[in-house]
Amino acid sequence: MIKQKRTVFYLSDRTGITAETLGHSLLTQFDGIEWEKINAPFLDDMTKAHALVERINRAAERDGHRPLVFSTLLKPDILELIRQANCRVYDFFETFISSIEQELQQPFARIAGRSHGVQHHLSYFKRIAAVNYVLAHDDGVNPKNFMEADIILIGVSRAGKTPTCLYLALQYGIAAANYPLTQEDMPALQLPQVLESVTSKLFGLTLSAAQLHFIRQERRPNSQYASLAQCQQEIQWQESLFQLFNIPYLDTTHTSIEEISAIILDRSGLKRQLYGYEKARRSSTEPH
Repeated sequence: MIKQKRTVFYLSDRTGITAETLGHSLLTQFDGIEWEKINAPFLDDMTKAHALVERINRAAERDGHRPLVFSTLLKPDILELIRQANCRVYDFFETFISSIEQELQQPFARIAGRSHGVQHHLSYFKRIAAVNYVLAHDDGVNPKNFMEADIILIGVSRAGKTPTCLYLALQYGIAAANYPLTQEDMPALQLPQVLESVTSKLFGLTLSAAQLHFIRQERRPNSQYASLAQCQQEIQWQESLFQLFNIPYLDTTHTSIEEISAIILDRSGLKRQLYGYEKARRSSTEPH
């Protein structure tokens, strides 16, 4: 099937993260379209706006379809100019702000950058501290500090532990360590000794042997480490270990990092540590 080619613009006075995230979420519900995605952050003066209008019009002429424009622009004059281009504008603030103003009986502040700024100072520094913790405790480093972790992800090499830990830190302020289960651990169906005192913090990541084989082939082509037989053996062993020690685990074969992280938080009882949410670390009295 030949895909329709369309262009989408994400516009913002600041970083454009919100416009892109919300717009992308909406567009994932539509199949058969090949999108050219164009980000236009820091669109804060009329000179930039005029140049963007020309770019939008060129895209419309090239595609034979008017582009979609997702906007979190706050300056009315810039937004009005964009509306004159050959495009369809979806203004997220216009969609929601009016009804919220009516409900709260006050006008909105019309200040750009608040959602991604550092006005929540404690929240911001908590996130930085969590990222630093992840980097300092990646791949089994500094296990003596594992008691300070909110959660410890375990699994065989290339199971997705490190990117998940970083996402948990950046998005939720979670101090996540990870520990690799290696081929040397396999002869005995036992947890590595450094994990025995932190079993309540453990969460396993697994995936299909075929997917692990594909990932490892990219890293070390045609090696024993990447062979399908080796991958099958390691996956079978680690899942037996998880079951024997009652460690919750998740098959990530068809799951994104965003979903993996949300599932981990839900199943482990952790809460977001950012934006005033309650403390994330589980108390020692809570069941695992």
